[in-house]
Amino acid sequence: MDRVVMKGTEAIAEAAIRAGCRFFAGYPITPQNEIPEYFSRRMPQVGGIYLQGESETASAAMLYGAGATGIRAMTSSSSCGISLMSEAIAWMAGACLPVVLCNVMRGGPGIGSIQPSQQDYFQATKASGNGGFRMLVLAPSTLQEAVDMIYNAFDLAQKYKNPVFVLCDGFTGGMMEPVVLPPMMSDEAIAAERKANESWAATGRKGSPTKHKVSCGERPGYKVPLEEKNKMDWAMYESWKETEVEYEDYMTEDAELIITGYGITGRIARSAVDLLRKEGYKVGLIRPKKIHPFPEIAFEKLDYSKLRGILSCEMSIPPQYYYDVDAVVRRRTPIATCLRSGGEIISRAAIMEEAKKLYGEK
Repeated sequence: MDRVVMKGTEAIAEAAIRAGCRFFAGYPITPQNEIPEYFSRRMPQVGGIYLQGESETASAAMLYGAGATGIRAMTSSSSCGISLMSEAIAWMAGACLPVVLCNVMRGGPGIGSIQPSQQDYFQATKASGNGGFRMLVLAPSTLQEAVDMIYNAFDLAQKYKNPVFVLCDGFTGGMMEPVVLPPMMSDEAIAAERKANESWAATGRKGSPTKHKVSCGERPGYKVPLEEKNKMDWAMYESWKETEVEYEDYMTEDAELIITGYGITGRIARSAVDLLRKEGYKVGLIRPKKIHPFPEIAFEKLDYSKLRGILSCEMSIPPQYYYDVDAVVRRRTPIATCLRSGGEIISRAAIMEEAKKLYGEK
């Protein structure tokens, strides 16, 4: 496998291509512009299709059409652009389409700021569109994780016949780091998957016996009452709590204080843990790698009898991630926050300061 230095957004696009993505539709918006730009150059080289829609809404509708044919397809945007795609995301979930979406977050509300933020947590995990659906939501903290998660997202989408969401931020999208790129999915493997998808995929040919059928993996949802599909989807979402929970558990065995955060905040928090340990503070880290399903087990297995508290960190004011932490902890220990927003990057020093306040006397 190749080890190269790449910019985050470009590495995300290359990982998707290597995962077999052969359709991308998108629309320019900072700070994810390099994703569609990269696809526009690379797709012709691999026999894929790149389309710039006239808007985010149009691009998401194009993704729906491509996903319905059984091809590996993707779109990306940033925050307010994802909001414009929300209706189509709900359609794709309703149609059980295996597509991948990537949000490189910027500050809000509204048009807000083009700088990094983590203010789309609720949007990604709770309200991506109308109706009763959920998606797996992957949250990388490093560029290598972003590459690996995008690459794996296509397999997860195929496995569950459901959209998969990768939630990044402008910091991860804009930074440059060395990454090990995964292998290229072969043309033969891509063709075999398209063949396997023929049982449900639309062909677009007049008179063809093959029509798109709503089918979620082993849970055929075609021509069933909507409530029945809702129940089948719910069963799938509940199964994720057993099969898809993923998190980093760092130095928690003897910890008297837990710092928690996801994405770039979780990465910064880990370095704060290392420095606090050197100063004699027994501090540990819980960092979700998937924020949906939320890693409740990581907090349930803590020994609350020895905890001084939990510090929840995120680049969102008001907080959002905090409420999922609070719902699991259920007042068993004090919870404090360390927050930034509006494009301001959370600092290691700020996390350490708030951690020491919560920790109290050593």
